[in-house]
Amino acid sequence: MHSFVTSFAGLFDPEDEDVPAIEAIEIPAIQRDYAQGREDEAVQNIRRNFLDVLCDAVSGGDPVGLDFIYGEVEDGRLYPLDGQQRLTTLFLLHWYVASRTGRVAETPAWSQFSYSTRPSARLFCERLAKVTLPELDSSPAEWIKDQPWCLYVWRPDPTIRSMLVVIDAIHERLAEADLDAAWHRLVVDDSPAISFDFLPIEDMGAADELYIKMNSRGKPLTDFENFKARFERVLEGSPRSDEFAQKIDGPWADLLWPHHGGDNVVDNEFWNYISYVVELCEWRRGTAPDRHASLLNRARQAFDPTEPDSAEDLDLLFHAFDTWTGSDVDGFFEQHLAAVPATNDQGEAKVVVFGVDAATNLFDSCLREFGNERRFGSQRKLLLYAVLLHRKDHTAAFPNRLRVVRNLLAASEDEVRPSAMGEIVEDVRRVVLEGDLDAVSTLNQAALADEIRKQSFLEAHPEARPVVHRLEDHDLLRGSLVALSLDADRLADRADVLERILSEPELMISFTGALLARGEYQRKIGPSLRFGPPQPSKWWRQLLTGTDRENLALTRAALELVLDALCGPGPADAERLEQIQNDWLQTQEADARFEWRYYLVRYPVMRSGRSGVYRSPDQAMGYSLCMLQGVQLNGYYRDPYLAAIIGEAECADSVVGADNDGPWFIGQATNERWLELKQSGVRLRVVPAGFEVMPPVLDEHRPGFDSVLLERDDIDESGDRVLLNIPQVECGEDLVDTVDRIQVATALLGDLLASGC
Repeated sequence: MHSFVTSFAGLFDPEDEDVPAIEAIEIPAIQRDYAQGREDEAVQNIRRNFLDVLCDAVSGGDPVGLDFIYGEVEDGRLYPLDGQQRLTTLFLLHWYVASRTGRVAETPAWSQFSYSTRPSARLFCERLAKVTLPELDSSPAEWIKDQPWCLYVWRPDPTIRSMLVVIDAIHERLAEADLDAAWHRLVVDDSPAISFDFLPIEDMGAADELYIKMNSRGKPLTDFENFKARFERVLEGSPRSDEFAQKIDGPWADLLWPHHGGDNVVDNEFWNYISYVVELCEWRRGTAPDRHASLLNRARQAFDPTEPDSAEDLDLLFHAFDTWTGSDVDGFFEQHLAAVPATNDQGEAKVVVFGVDAATNLFDSCLREFGNERRFGSQRKLLLYAVLLHRKDHTAAFPNRLRVVRNLLAASEDEVRPSAMGEIVEDVRRVVLEGDLDAVSTLNQAALADEIRKQSFLEAHPEARPVVHRLEDHDLLRGSLVALSLDADRLADRADVLERILSEPELMISFTGALLARGEYQRKIGPSLRFGPPQPSKWWRQLLTGTDRENLALTRAALELVLDALCGPGPADAERLEQIQNDWLQTQEADARFEWRYYLVRYPVMRSGRSGVYRSPDQAMGYSLCMLQGVQLNGYYRDPYLAAIIGEAECADSVVGADNDGPWFIGQATNERWLELKQSGVRLRVVPAGFEVMPPVLDEHRPGFDSVLLERDDIDESGDRVLLNIPQVECGEDLVDTVDRIQVATALLGDLLASGC
């Protein structure tokens, strides 16, 4: 269909019979709000220039053309795709002139103009078209707002606010004009003062579908603008639909505005927060979120009035926004949450938020980071849910209940999975609203037992609460105290020492030696044997938490013996830690018992693996070990015995790969791990009985090798390998060295290198 030139009034009474007659104009729900009345400087300039041109034209100046306006015509109703802003201004201009000249009562066709963006805008247009302005010396907008038909709840509607601004702006320009003449120029057929090219579009599909691809002058709508327009339709039939429309463009927009990301738009923030609430609703129904589905479809399943429990879900949506509206959001989170533990025991400790950054305002984090599971993952989502529950029901003892939720979530990484979220949100609800730990069914049960035990302990010893909270907030404990006895007499002193040690990296290697001197403090997790690493890193958390108190009995016993030895006045921590190791080593040497634990204490390099994790062929500590950098064997690792031998022999320059803290190995723990001399190719590896040695590659080095090895009486030859035996005695079911095998190998390497190997 071709375009034709017409005016606003001419749309409703076209001269050309081939042109469809327009009975009404309806701005589709998918369109933007009316924007020409906004108060920012750029819009003020646009409005001033545009109205100057229009009002000059109707006051006797040159006629003006407004370019193309096009839209879909269906059953006599025009749904503009381009021209919404201009048509709205023309409607207001026609109404103002008609109202001032007494023509409103004629109920002309042009007054059939409305907005579908929200019910308030639609009703405002309908009622405005029926009223007549009295003679005024002041603002027409103020008079309109004082009328009983202009509801107070409409005032936040951005379209209505814009219309009132434009009405006043028109009044400023035409208050003293000849309005009868202006009306004639607006509505005459032959040469209207304001015209445009109108292009009716047919067979293009629904207007909202087409408008997704284009809006005014082809600019695409944001995802949220599309979502909002359609979501308001979803809520039709709900008693809260008008309230939603009023709030999302009023108080909720004001709430989110301070959180915009610098672009002066809060679409992404709205999108993130509504996505979060939708996900909460899905969890509460026991439905795993389908992130491949559109947000609109997911929101429809939660909030459509025809869906079960939609009223409850809609209440949650409103509460999630309303609870922060008009409140001090930053102040609330500053009151309850912290990024680092308290440095003293004064007052109620804030709950430390664990994670990748120091953000404690969970509301702001959700607005900015929702969708980034690393920065705003399940734990933070559930903590924010706990906050929303509290702010709705004003729960008693909330700081302590929030702390319990934080502790349980920190221990429940394995339990927090999509299939379990329905039960987990119920667990969170029970803790926050009821304080009922016995009813918690899905969150980590070992951590739950620890919480119940701590609760009983604090009821008996309330004075210990600051110490308990301080320990819980430590990043390497994260809520778990299973590595410490709840001993009211010793806990404070032990806490002070533990915090001190874990804050001094230079003490950690001595600390691990002292722990080993006090007992086999390692934990077996799967095929791995886990010790404390040489730095205060996450690996300590994996040693000291994540299990029940019974499984950590040996760790706890060794830890508390060392902590107690460092309590009270005396030498510095470093000196005391060294003394613990030396005293134990002397006892072992006097008894001629050189088990694996002796070697790890005696040679610190054997405890230098970054993770503190070891693997062995038989999944037990002994004389064949892999010292890992991580927790699995899929990366390079070292043999701790070979590392100690190279260090003692000071022969790194003579060993292949040792000049890079190696040699490094990869593969299974059952693989052979050899120390190889660069010059001769002689190789040595550790075996339970001692050392296996391979002769040199070249014959020229053989005499020196034979002179060192073959005349010894502690060797066995087997093919091309020589076994150097270490004297051992039975100790239970194991054989234990009676001499220091590291020193034996050190002397052997020295002799081999001296012989030219």
